[in-house]
Order: sequence, then C-alpha cells, then structure tokens
Amino acid sequence: MQDAWPPPLRPVSAVKPSTPTLGDLGSEAMVLSGDTPSGEIEALFREDRGLRAVVVEVRGIPALLTRDQLDHQLTGRLGYGRALNARVTAEALVPCTTFTLPPSLDLRAAAAALLDRPEESRYQDVLVIPASGTPRVVPVSQVLEGLSDVFRHAAFHDPLTGLANRLGLEESGQALLAGSGSARTAALYVDLDDFKVINNTFGHRAGDGVLTAFAARLKACTRAADRVARLGGDEFAVLLADVDEASARALADRILRVLDEPFVHDGHLLHVSATLGLAMAADVGAGDTGARDTGARDGGASVRAGGRAPGTQLEDLLRQADAAMLQAKHEGKRRLGRIDPSRPESRFARQALIRRRLPHALSSAAFSLHYQPLMDIPTGDCPAVEALLRWHDPELGAVSPTEFIHVAEHTGMIHALGQWVIDQACAQARLWADAGTPRAISVNISPLQLAAGNLATVIHRSLQRHGVPPSLLNVEITESAAIVDLSSAAAQLRTLIGAGIGVALDDYGTAYSSLSLLRELPLTGLKLDKSFIDTIDTDPTSAVLVANVMASARALGLRTTAEGVERETQLAVLRELRCDTAQGYLIARPLPPAELALLSRRPVP
Repeated sequence: MQDAWPPPLRPVSAVKPSTPTLGDLGSEAMVLSGDTPSGEIEALFREDRGLRAVVVEVRGIPALLTRDQLDHQLTGRLGYGRALNARVTAEALVPCTTFTLPPSLDLRAAAAALLDRPEESRYQDVLVIPASGTPRVVPVSQVLEGLSDVFRHAAFHDPLTGLANRLGLEESGQALLAGSGSARTAALYVDLDDFKVINNTFGHRAGDGVLTAFAARLKACTRAADRVARLGGDEFAVLLADVDEASARALADRILRVLDEPFVHDGHLLHVSATLGLAMAADVGAGDTGARDTGARDGGASVRAGGRAPGTQLEDLLRQADAAMLQAKHEGKRRLGRIDPSRPESRFARQALIRRRLPHALSSAAFSLHYQPLMDIPTGDCPAVEALLRWHDPELGAVSPTEFIHVAEHTGMIHALGQWVIDQACAQARLWADAGTPRAISVNISPLQLAAGNLATVIHRSLQRHGVPPSLLNVEITESAAIVDLSSAAAQLRTLIGAGIGVALDDYGTAYSSLSLLRELPLTGLKLDKSFIDTIDTDPTSAVLVANVMASARALGLRTTAEGVERETQLAVLRELRCDTAQGYLIARPLPPAELALLSRRPVP
C-alpha cells in the first residue's frame, strides 16, 4: 500500500540524536549475595554459556566476578583449585578490586579510562553502577565498537542539526538511486532566504537555533524512506523516493508553508522564508538504459544521462535542483524553481556546478595566484604587486573570481580560501626576498573575513610561518555594505597598521562609496576604481573628480593607486595629478611568478 501523499507531519522533538553513554551498552547483571556457594555460581555459568559475569554484593558493595576469573580460581596452577574451593563462598572468589564506571560516561571518556588500566586487565569487562537500579556488565569490545559508531556518525552527520551531511547524503542517496525506484527519485534543494540577516542582527546563537528548529520541521515534512541533509550553512537537500512530480511539488509547498510560523528566540519572533529547487531523476537520465550526452554547454557545465554510476547521477540530480533554486532566487525568492530539462542549460546550471565543485578546489590544487604589478608613477619601478586568485577546473574550465567569490562568501568557504591566499602570498614574498628581488604583495580581504574577527591573527601566523616582514604584505578591503560592524573592522585594521602592514580601500568610487569610510576606517592607501580612470583623459569632468579625490587622499595622508590604466594618455594625466601608483594592462597583465621576473622597468618621461 502506497504511503499517503503528502505524508502527515511527523512530530520531531529533536533531530539531533542523543550521544550514547556507557549505560546504553552491555546487559543487566545477575546480582548474588556474598555467601553464595562457589558450586552454585559454577553451575550458573555451566548452564548459561552466554553468561559473561555475575555481580557479587559483599557488605553492600558490588564486585564483578567474570567467567574467566572463576575458572582461574577453581582450576588453580596445579589443578587442585576446584577441590580446595569447593566449599568457599562468592565473597572469597571475587578479585580484590573491581573496575567500575558511571553509566553517564560518554564513550570517548570511557575508552580513555579503559586505556588507563594496566595492560593485563585492560580488556576485562566493566561493571557499570547506576545511581539506582541494577548494575550492568559491559564488555570492552562493545565500548570500542560503540566508539567506532560514534565516529562514523560524526563523519556522516551535521553536528548542529543531527541531519546527514553532504557525505552522508552521498552514501544514502546512492543507495536510494540504485534501487528499483531510481527513475522516480526527486531532489529538493532548500536555501533559507537572507539568513545572514538573522546572524548579523541577533547573533550566531540565534542563527543556530533557527537552523536546528528548521531541520526538525523539514524532517517532519518527509517520510521515513526520504533522505534529509544539511549541505552546509543555510542549505538543505531532500531526496524523495518513489514520487512523481506532482507529489514532489506538494512536499515543496508544505515546506514553504511550515515556514509561515516564525521561530522564537529570546522573546523575538524571527520570520524566515526559503527558496526551493526541484529536479526529477528523469531530468538527468537516472533509470534510463540508453546513453546520451547533452554535451558541455554554457562554459563547460554538462549533464550526461543514462548508463551512469549512482554517485554521478546523484551529483547531477543535486546540481539540477541547485540550479532550479538559484533561478527561483533570481525570480523573487520564497518559491519553488523548476528547470525544463529539454531547454539548453542556463547560467544557473553553471553557477550550481561552481557551488558544488568549489569545496574540492582547494584540496585538489585547482587554485593559483597570479600577480599584477603596481607601478610607482614617479620612478617607473614596480616594487609591489597585487595577488589575484585564479581557478581552473577540469569541468568548468577557467572560473572568474566574479563567479566564485560570492559563492565562497555565501557558503562560508571564503574563510578557508582567504587563509590560503594569505599563506600563499607570504610564501611567495619569502621566495622573492630570498632571490634578492623583494616585492610587497597586496591581498584582497572579504568583508566576511573582517567580520570573523580573527584577521590580524591569521595574517600574523602566516607572516611568522614564512619569516616575512610585515612591510612586504598589504591588505585591500572592498567598500561594501557587508562591513556591518565598522568599529570591529576598524580595530582589526588598526592592529594591522600598527604591525607595519599596509591597508588600502579598494575599488573606491563603486556603489558603496562614502567619504565617511575614509574617516571611520584606519587606512594607509586608496585605490580608485577603473570606472573613474576610463575617461580621465577624454572627459574633463572625470579629471576634476579624480583630482578632488586625490587631494582628499593626500590631506588624509593616504597613498593613491589608479586601477585599470590602459593608455599612455591616462598615465600622463595621473602623473600631472600626482597619483602615486598605477595598475592596469598598460603596466602589465596579471602574471604567474615565473613570468613576472621578465617584466622590465617602464621609462619615465
């Protein structure tokens, strides 16, 4: 009989499972009095071959007597033990000490306690004594097996919500797709809308509470056969088994409706919505017996159908659902997106593939740094460079930072990526210094790296690791609405400047330009956006605007850099305006380190 659809909401009090403890293992022990004859105890072990141990109470204190201990006592070294101990009681048979542990101890702590025991007794059974009730006998093997299960659970589950993580979804999802209903499998990609507002306004504790509560609601919407996972951040996925498209849409509507009820945190009602993307297994050919290839489209993103391994089918299915979600976000959020599989792939398909491949790019050495020279206008020398991140992917080809940086910021990967860039730049600065051609390197910093509050620590560690003086590293921050805590950002930048690291405001003149930022943020430099420089040699108004910015920067003691310099006439105007540094294709394109050494000094008129 097929399940009712949509399935009734299941009560889920907590998605996160309880951590197993020692009291969950073993079995209740048989408790004997201390005056029990040895013959009766031996008979108990003889009659029940599965009996591992009994508990003997001696003057109200429980002690463990195992089968091995009894056999040793009754056999004896010369074989006379049974005759000698025929009339003794249990009290005389128990060992002098018994290893006991409380039932509330978690398995990690229990394993550590076991390893602290003498080697000769390390693998003997453990007596677990509750505050009330019957003692338990726990074999050491069960503790180790349970600990292995704990680690396996941690590897495949999200620690915050208790849902499967991406690795767990891959494992269970492949099994689901490989089953008989693979052609009727659907994927829902769920992304909470503007979730960072919750974190920024109420703090991360509130955000974690919302994620945990939403995970419980999401789990309650599904059936036992479905797979629910948190993929990271505020992104979730649901794999639905044996459904048609109408049923999958019905579940998506239910998920949207359960968010009509606000979440409660510290007396505040937190309203959160979600955007969903739907993909059916038939969209990517799961369950087909033929083989076809739609080919690579839209910059290398491709979907192959038919004859595929389950893992590849799952990857394509999730990517299709992710692309549908991104399209729905673009169309207005708080809705379900669905991409027509018969139409050519859109830019959302490429963006979805970027999102899925980005986490593997760092570990696979797909990133590299190129360096664009910054020319000192008065001398024509290039004593500094800007580090620019490059990503070349086997499937996507060259991926522009404009495509992947905002994805990294959205998923939280920007922190690992930013640390990698800082560390690589410091390593390169060390190489140039050792070669006798020291160059200061500027690295771009995301506002989210500033928001983390540990930027100065990250930079200091990299400088120390590579033995690089602070004067050879500069940071560039972009004017952005994402700098929500100016006082915290200013404090971190002040620490960097105090250590001798240059701090420049990048892309000045873009959408978030504000003269107040020049006053509120501690800076040593200002970089004018290319849009300012494009017409500086053809439009007198542009020249006047740039001249005013230059004058303001000089009054504040800031060095000025012009970005996007492509013509000699632009450079001539900048020289007249007393701009300090020029950067652009006229000077040099971004180059790998080996080619940068071939760059020649520009003559000064």
